[in-house]
Amino acid sequence: MKKMIVAALAALFLTSCVETQSYRGPEPIPGSITYGGQPRTKLRKAPVGSTLHNNFYGPYGERIEETYMVMPDRSLKLVARRRGFIGFPYD
Repeated sequence: MKKMIVAALAALFLTSCVETQSYRGPEPIPGSITYGGQPRTKLRKAPVGSTLHNNFYGPYGERIEETYMVMPDRSLKLVARRRGFIGFPYD
């Protein structure tokens, strides 16, 4: 009985260590630079790996700040999003 419990706990521990999905970052929303696909223009002078920010207001009046990273093919990847209401700090 003890061996069965130890084996069950070991199996539970090993399955909790396995990652089921890779993290892709937040999905674009209306107002995002990459909403509806990549922009037509490429960032030719921006260094690969550099970041840029996009600020806009969401549908409920909240301020949204997004951070993008320049990828090796000069496309943009959305890596972070912060939300906050007017008069209140970001969460």
